Amino acid sequence: MLERTYVMVKPDGVQRNLVGEIITRFERKGYRIAGLKMLRITPEMAEKHYAEHVGKSFYPGLVEYITSGPVVAMVLEGKDVVAGARKMMGATNPAEAGPGTIRGDFGLDIGRNVIHGADSVASAQREMAIYFTEAELLQYEKAVEAWLYE
Repeated sequence: MLERTYVMVKPDGVQRNLVGEIITRFERKGYRIAGLKMLRITPEMAEKHYAEHVGKSFYPGLVEYITSGPVVAMVLEGKDVVAGARKMMGATNPAEAGPGTIRGDFGLDIGRNVIHGADSVASAQREMAIYFTEAELLQYEKAVEAWLYE
């Protein structure tokens, strides 16, 4: 069954010119881009996104970082895309992320790990609603999908 997930290239990934490389990896895997935009996250959006961390000691630094520069927000669609995209990203701590993963190849520090991805279908739905309206998400088919899925 096809599902959707939310993925974001964080400010460090944008500043390091990794946006194209990251999008290419997801496209080559076979995932469909249902929504894509560059934006500057507001403190209000950050509060919604990181609601579970409000009140924790690292929360102010997290908000300061995620609002410090542009990000690239995207919605990916594909079979088991939530788990698949997380696997492609690698461990949150780049020191523990395997080679070939996005964080393993490009991340150097846990606080600057290049990319965010929803950790569940429920989180994906919540995060997509913060960054995209339903009208901004497209439904379409690609001819290549006949070669991707049985």
